Amino acid sequence: MSTTPKLSTKISAIAESATLKVDAKAKALQAQGRPVISYAAGEPDFATPAHIVEAAIAAARDTKNHRYTPAAGLPDLREAIAAKTLRDSGLAASASQVLVTNGGKQSVYEAFQVLLNPGDEVIVPTPYWTTYPEVIALADGVAVDVFADASQDYKVTVEQLEAARTDRTTVLLFVSPSNPTGAVYTPEETALIGRWALENNLWVITDEIYQNLTYSGAKAVSIVEAVPELAEQTLLVNGVAKTYAMTGWRVGWTVGPASVIKALANLQSHLSGNVNNIAQRAAIAALTGPQDDVDAMRQAFDRRRGVIVSELNKIEGFRTPTPEGAFYVYPDVSALLGREWGGVTPTTSLELADLILDQAEVATVPGEAFGPSGYLRFSYALGDEPLLEGVQRLQKLFG
Repeated sequence: MSTTPKLSTKISAIAESATLKVDAKAKALQAQGRPVISYAAGEPDFATPAHIVEAAIAAARDTKNHRYTPAAGLPDLREAIAAKTLRDSGLAASASQVLVTNGGKQSVYEAFQVLLNPGDEVIVPTPYWTTYPEVIALADGVAVDVFADASQDYKVTVEQLEAARTDRTTVLLFVSPSNPTGAVYTPEETALIGRWALENNLWVITDEIYQNLTYSGAKAVSIVEAVPELAEQTLLVNGVAKTYAMTGWRVGWTVGPASVIKALANLQSHLSGNVNNIAQRAAIAALTGPQDDVDAMRQAFDRRRGVIVSELNKIEGFRTPTPEGAFYVYPDVSALLGREWGGVTPTTSLELADLILDQAEVATVPGEAFGPSGYLRFSYALGDEPLLEGVQRLQKLFG
């Protein structure tokens, strides 16, 4: 009797994206008619600004966009990204130092593929975005978690990083503003970490996808602006998804030393080839066109941030630091564990999230997706009314 051939061990070990899994479950319940409110997806609820959509429509009618284009990206878009990088990250880069990718996620994946050899260690400040450990493993690297809790506003220190460093450490991952916590490192904190990476001759991958979403006067200073000498050993990952409500358009990019970008482009030439030309044209319009809609969305997120932090902190057992960036809050809910709620006694935040979905019809992502248990991630990138109603359901459940 024959057996089915085995799959790749490496691929079989990959865990499904926890955020996408929870969001899919919430949408399935909504399709069944249940009034589920989901805080799971890191996705703005706004439409992509109209001038960007119009640029895409025009591009679709232009036959030159119906053909293959350079794998590294359209020259005009690479120029626009270089200008954006100078404006927002303080780094003067040429178009040859830019690679356009199918979303920031592809940039992250490719960066680790190009920088890591088997057994190389990557220091990963924790809580982390759920995808990082998986793509590090796919590159045969080893993720080394460095955890900072709510008492540190979820920001790691140089002392913690140094304690985690070994002779196998090759890459530091740096993310500010953070997904899942919304934490933003101060310019001074960023400079200290950057100088530490420079002194220890580490590559840095800095994920700047949320850099334009900061509040209360905070600025997410790029690590290469804080420590300019670090530019020759840093890859900057970014994209249009969050700032311009373009998650479905799938346009991201990597900026870095020309030699590394060449290696990344070689990989991408075999992996996917060029990014969809229509989406690339839309991204040019996003980066070079009016920014009024961006400002309006950021103001809406800021307003929602105030509401969700205030309302969650009314619940005994929720400890919710005020985030300064992105569109997430990350309350410590460990005080709710080991207690009975509606006949159920959750002992982990995974069990607590299941309880909340079953009894309050509210979807959140448990801390296990981002590191240690005891936390929940809420995205406030949803409408004002459902945002408030969902928290009020939790107030009733835990009241």
